Amino acid sequence: MGSKNKLKRFKENESFANVIQPEREEVINNSLELKGNWKSKIFKNGNPITLELGCGKGEYSVALARMHPEKNFVGIDIKGARFWRGAKTALEDNLPNVVFLRTQIELVDHLFDTGEVAEIWITFPDPQIKYKRTKHRMTNPTFLKRYGQILEPDGLLHLKTDSEFMHGYTLGLLEGIGATILYAHHDVYGNDYSPEEVTQIQTFYEKQYLEVNKKITYLKCRLG
Repeated sequence: MGSKNKLKRFKENESFANVIQPEREEVINNSLELKGNWKSKIFKNGNPITLELGCGKGEYSVALARMHPEKNFVGIDIKGARFWRGAKTALEDNLPNVVFLRTQIELVDHLFDTGEVAEIWITFPDPQIKYKRTKHRMTNPTFLKRYGQILEPDGLLHLKTDSEFMHGYTLGLLEGIGATILYAHHDVYGNDYSPEEVTQIQTFYEKQYLEVNKKITYLKCRLG
């Protein structure tokens, strides 16, 4: 994507009512007053909140919002030029139950209160295979602890990825901390029991993976 195109998208994001772009300092200092107030201040209802972390183009957030009008969705990514497409589509399709938040995933516990989130989706994250990159892996122990803080007691964590490594690594960690594994499969399209949220929603990159016969893995668990 050219720099001119990026700048155009950044400018459009500023005008979108469904895009929130706080400064890092605002998040850390809680000066936004969003923490604990997402349902009342942002969505104006009492419906459960689902996060998509590292939402990319926002395809999953938008598709889930269409599928579940009775839930609220927040797509989170630091790259606003990417989720511009999802935000624009949500506005064009009049989906009031999805917004996009430009921030670092590591700050998620500064933005959401204890038990404020019902579900977390992590879709096709960078597996960060090199050992020195472990701290950036979105299901490392530090991140899992933060997710556990903001999830309600029966809250769900979903991981959908094309990386067998990421799937196995995460599964091992979850079993080690005593999480309840509700579903885990290394090939969601190769069995008859995958949830429709997993098989009926396909991102741009997922379709590319499937064209070259790359297996898509998925797991769902309760951290508590």
